[in-house]
Amino acid sequence: MQEPKWEMVDSVAGELQAELLRGYLEAQGIPVYLSQEGVGHLVYPVNVGPLARVDILVPSDEAGRAREALESYYAGSLEAPQDENEFPTENEAGAS
Repeated sequence: MQEPKWEMVDSVAGELQAELLRGYLEAQGIPVYLSQEGVGHLVYPVNVGPLARVDILVPSDEAGRAREALESYYAGSLEAPQDENEFPTENEAGAS
């Protein structure tokens, strides 16, 4: 079996933003690999400058879908659930 080729779809500042985007993409079924410069996350994490950059990589065959998802994320055009019963109300959440 051949290993997938990974393609960079974004580069963000810091691990926190990278982890948020990883979760967002993985929730859509897109595998994600994060890559950061070696000294960027050692004893003292670097949060600014080029060493804070984290590359977000996905399999090449998922790159188009990942870019579309990221475009929606950055544009703030993510859709809320259409079914109002999908999330419990405050009273329902406290009743359990």
